[in-house]
Amino acid sequence: MEIGDYIKFFFALLFVLSLMGGLTLLLKKIGYGQAGMVKNSKRRLKILEALPLDPKHKAVLIQRDDQEHLVILGHSGDTVIETNIQNMPHDQKD
Repeated sequence: MEIGDYIKFFFALLFVLSLMGGLTLLLKKIGYGQAGMVKNSKRRLKILEALPLDPKHKAVLIQRDDQEHLVILGHSGDTVIETNIQNMPHDQKD
């Protein structure tokens, strides 16, 4: 193959990738694939913080409405550690 073939291949690849990116942005803009999703202002569930404990486990602080729950996620299953945590401002330093 000559250098011209490599240049054509590179520009063809760049063109295809830009078409894929443009299509993705267009679909996001019109809301395709978000059926059933709740608007950001009406979401009831948030992940406040996640902390990896080891390669297989992660501690996650979840907020539902005004309640917080501490959950350990792992390959063997999920474990609720604490529920009904008093909602404390997260910017407050101890």
